[in-house]
Amino acid sequence: MKQKLKEETIMFISVLKWFILATAVGAIVGASTAFFLSVLTGSSDFVRQYQYYFVLLPAAFFLSALLIKYLAPDAEGHGTEKVIEAVHKRFGKINAATVPVKLIATVITLAAGGSAGKEGPCAQIGAGLASVFSDILRLGNRDRKKLVICGISAGFASVFGTPIAGAIFGIEVLFVGSILYEVLLPSFIAGITAYEVSSALGVKYFHHQLNFTPVFSEAFFLKVLMSGIFFGLCSFLLIEVLRLGQTLSGKLKIWKPLKGLVGGAALTGLTMIFSTRYLGLGLDTIETTLQGGTIPWYSFLMKMVFTSLTLNFGGSGGIVTPIFFVGASSGASFANIVGLDVSTFAAIGLTSLLAGAANTPIAAAIMSVEMFGPAIAPYAAVAGIISFLMTGHRSVYPSQVLAVVKSTSIQAEVGQEMDMIEATFNPRKKSITGIISRFAQKIRSKLDGLK
Repeated sequence: MKQKLKEETIMFISVLKWFILATAVGAIVGASTAFFLSVLTGSSDFVRQYQYYFVLLPAAFFLSALLIKYLAPDAEGHGTEKVIEAVHKRFGKINAATVPVKLIATVITLAAGGSAGKEGPCAQIGAGLASVFSDILRLGNRDRKKLVICGISAGFASVFGTPIAGAIFGIEVLFVGSILYEVLLPSFIAGITAYEVSSALGVKYFHHQLNFTPVFSEAFFLKVLMSGIFFGLCSFLLIEVLRLGQTLSGKLKIWKPLKGLVGGAALTGLTMIFSTRYLGLGLDTIETTLQGGTIPWYSFLMKMVFTSLTLNFGGSGGIVTPIFFVGASSGASFANIVGLDVSTFAAIGLTSLLAGAANTPIAAAIMSVEMFGPAIAPYAAVAGIISFLMTGHRSVYPSQVLAVVKSTSIQAEVGQEMDMIEATFNPRKKSITGIISRFAQKIRSKLDGLK
């Protein structure tokens, strides 16, 4: 009896401790998100007064790359990736200089028209502030790590106005196929607190309740399954386009700020050819698709190219908002091809791309409820899970750690970072995949014999 009382007392103290810490982090991150979004909106509105504002892209990328190279190298790219790396390799230890540098570099990039998102900076700023807060309180490595994860959740929740999905995202994005239950409670507390604080400070959120009346039929459900495959292929393509941009940038052996000039000039040229639709956050285009409007069928492809150039050639910003753009626009294209409702499949595509490209199917499913309402959620969840599986063992976050192999017919080393994974086919004798594989091999050998 005494032992049980001790256990319950310890658990009560632990819950109280993390309630206080997570609430504090949530409040800090919510306030920082509101400040960041306010600065971003003001600077973007000022620059966009001018018709050819995008000619500033080379200078913006140059300045962004210069700040990052000499003040905070971890602020490079889309932010969340570096936070995941810090959690896995340094118990969440983040350089305090990353916070202001990331904020300034992202504002410069997005105001000039760089194709990036706003969640990565908020997650990295939130995680950085949580790390600093942990050091002030002199917390141990394990507690710092948990608090930094709370910072990720709070940043995501407060920037998109999705407190539950944000909380889940912070603990799901670290590992592919696993969730850190030990951080579940503080992540929820931090996410909800950050959302409430940022809302109270005047942040307006992008929520779009769809007028979707579910009429279940086998034909419609089959089309949802087909869309999941299509979105999985789009997730795969997005990741590969980002990798291609990274490879091209790596082959350009010049000073990084000069790469910014090259990337900015390339993006300016593409904008003159294809319009300004693919610059910045792209929220207008996302809104158009969710309202059933018409956009060019190739919009999702162009957004991939614009984003890859931005993030690999000096620009700074997040990746999730471009994922939303690619998902919504690819969903609209799929709906037009198959003859379905554009707004419905734009919404399904938006969350399915998040599930596939970021390997976060649970957070994506919950986000579909928070952003579009519960009626569409079952279909969005199914399409998202298929997208997650179709993407394979790759991610927009290369430092994610593989916890579960996605198929028993795939051989991959669990515990490795995603950019180190070399997935190979591993057919079992009695599996359907193995039977089909061996049958195909026999046919190939007979054809070779005929030759």
